[in-house]
Amino acid sequence: MSDAIADVLNWLESRTDIQSLRAAVCDLNGIMRGKRIPVEQARKALEGKLRMPFSLIGLDVWGEDIEGNSLVFSTGDADGLCQWTGRGILPVAWTAHPTALVPLWLADESGAPYLGDPRRALARILDRYKALGLTPVAATELEFYLVDPQSQRPVGPVSPVTGRRLDSDAALSIDEIDDFESFIHDVYEACRTQGIPVDTAIAENGVGQFEINLNHVADALRAADDAVLFKRTVKGIARKHGFAACFMAKPYGDRAGNGFHVHFSLVDGEGRNVFDDGTDQGSEIMRHAVGGLLAAMAESTLVFAPHFNSYRRLRPRSYAPTAVAWGYENRMVAIRIPGGPTAARRIEHRVSGADANPYLVLAAILGAALTGIERQISPGDPIGTDGQGLPPAKLPPDWASAIAAFEGGTHVAEIFPAILRDSFVACKRQELNTFALNVSDFEIETYLESV
Repeated sequence: MSDAIADVLNWLESRTDIQSLRAAVCDLNGIMRGKRIPVEQARKALEGKLRMPFSLIGLDVWGEDIEGNSLVFSTGDADGLCQWTGRGILPVAWTAHPTALVPLWLADESGAPYLGDPRRALARILDRYKALGLTPVAATELEFYLVDPQSQRPVGPVSPVTGRRLDSDAALSIDEIDDFESFIHDVYEACRTQGIPVDTAIAENGVGQFEINLNHVADALRAADDAVLFKRTVKGIARKHGFAACFMAKPYGDRAGNGFHVHFSLVDGEGRNVFDDGTDQGSEIMRHAVGGLLAAMAESTLVFAPHFNSYRRLRPRSYAPTAVAWGYENRMVAIRIPGGPTAARRIEHRVSGADANPYLVLAAILGAALTGIERQISPGDPIGTDGQGLPPAKLPPDWASAIAAFEGGTHVAEIFPAILRDSFVACKRQELNTFALNVSDFEIETYLESV
């Protein structure tokens, strides 16, 4: 038995209040799926002896099997091995009884990584960086809304301090942060116990919208873990406080969307930031990384905007990009190079919504950047506007176009394994078809007797 497993089992022995565990993998939609197991089965989970079907990775957002999925119908819905990721054991304090999460990823019968697992996709990209002697350093920024869980449609929460329902924007309002201090404090405390490196929190542009940043770490796989765990934590703590936490890309049609911005740099074997050449412009390696990001961006959009609702966020003049463009200190474009000390020179990728799967997002970003570095792709000239009315290519304008671009993309074919690409496309196509069958109330009200 490894020292890491022994440490976990010793911790569990000290927590006599924990009687059950959650053993789970992350699916293509970023949803944790798995089992409730008795605490006595902890060793079984940690030693890779739990089994779950490969197909659960590719379920649609409603948890339905994908019609015609070969993993179900051609193989008899075969099981895979669930291997512990090594990410500790994560205490959960917001359930009715204390529990803990054992994070897992899938392998085949031989113990080899299952390449349809989104966490495995990111790990493969990081192996390529390691072979070059480079380590990505990544940080994430996630936005979310607190909403009233009793309402059928999103409405602002009631302030725990004033007793009034929030109904206006309050960007960077310290008063709003103070009003929700109890919730935010509990989020920070839960993150501390799970090793999630939370940094600053702000009130964002929307009604009841907040952003909490996570500190950079020199392990992009851990950064993606942190983002997945953070979302789950915020949702759980919100329910504990009588709210619901919403990471939809655009829960309000007329208010700010929820973004998922990724900052990253690369360090060499001596710990030097290879994006820093002592100038404000950054190194050639940095610009080649930007070139790769731009080259792969249109066909990667399905990763950054994976849902029907995602495309409501990607609108002009909305702080969410629509043009494949980059710039220095420009928040209106897809790729921003922030200012500040040259030693901290980094790239900010601003396309993703908070509804995206962090493993797939970081794999798409770091994979495209690596392609740019390896092929020395020029990014072209930076721009100082939002890219509207300029020659740069545009992101796919809708879900169907993004699915088609991903399916036929040559860059994403180099980043993601075929089994993952096929599963992701099948999942998204089934979800698209399901939405197409559902006519909204607004459509009925508009057209029923008027046309």
